[in-house]
Amino acid sequence: MLLLPTSALSEGNNVTRRDGFLLMWDSISRPAYERRENYDDINEDERGYLEINYARSRKILEQESVFYPDEPLLLKHAVLWLFRTRNIRELPDMQPETLASMISDYPIIEMNRDLNGRVFKEDLLTMINTLDGMLTKEVHEVSFYGEDFHGRGTAFGETFDMNEITAAHRSFPQDTLVKVTNVENGKSVVVRINDRGPYVDGRDMDLSKASFLKIAPHGQGVLQATFERLGNVEMVSSCEQKQRIYQQRITKDVRFYRGVPHSFTISDPLVLQSNKPFVVQSILYPDGQNLRTQNFVNPKEKYQFSPDIVGRYSFFIGDTLGHLREMRMDVSSCVLPI
Repeated sequence: MLLLPTSALSEGNNVTRRDGFLLMWDSISRPAYERRENYDDINEDERGYLEINYARSRKILEQESVFYPDEPLLLKHAVLWLFRTRNIRELPDMQPETLASMISDYPIIEMNRDLNGRVFKEDLLTMINTLDGMLTKEVHEVSFYGEDFHGRGTAFGETFDMNEITAAHRSFPQDTLVKVTNVENGKSVVVRINDRGPYVDGRDMDLSKASFLKIAPHGQGVLQATFERLGNVEMVSSCEQKQRIYQQRITKDVRFYRGVPHSFTISDPLVLQSNKPFVVQSILYPDGQNLRTQNFVNPKEKYQFSPDIVGRYSFFIGDTLGHLREMRMDVSSCVLPI
């Protein structure tokens, strides 16, 4: 059992609720999207507006009308939010009344700690790193599904293809990339979550047939594996397994929530959404094709694009006043690690 030193509580600065949550959110590389119901005390131009309100809509945060972003973060909220952002259980099972049980399973703090105490940045970072370390060492039972489900719809509306590198998990968000490592032979595969399940006691993931065969023989059926959650497919390269760097600013006042990455992977979905209306005027493909779109996108809408050839793409994007910016994106093919 790893216990936090008492000194971590006696030094440093209090973390605000806004800063504390954003520390947790940024470390999981998960995208946030605009939602219609927002906290009353966070303005659109404030830091964390999108992420905090998205987390509210996903029930990671409290459902009250106010968030109190600049109030000190209390330990009971920090631990609960941390467990929820890591999906250690299904969401209905992660409530304030089950906090003691979750701390018992993942002892990132001492059981006798005062949960009403304030949190310091050093304390929070230690909790984040400790929990993430615990989760990557856990061993899970993994099975696979193939012919019987091939061609059927997944829980997220996709068509299941047993020949794609995907997986089902009960709580990981859609499009999360997870590195699954067979503990018996050390072989790994990076899968994308596109379905819910399995619903068999004791099992924690169903791999597609193609994913399973990357790390174990077909006849094995079930294996023991560790999971390393890498982040969302939009924000992390499944090949290089590192965060992408985005071009976010269109003009001084118009900016993407994420934007156009400098590097991307073929067939991955690129989703663009901004704080104000923007225009995708054209896209120059690597082969010289110039796709003129003049696509106007409002803040509540998303523009989606999936590159289908490798090379450099140039996006010509502007605001409604005619200002224009070129954003370049280098797209490569991907061979998932074995």
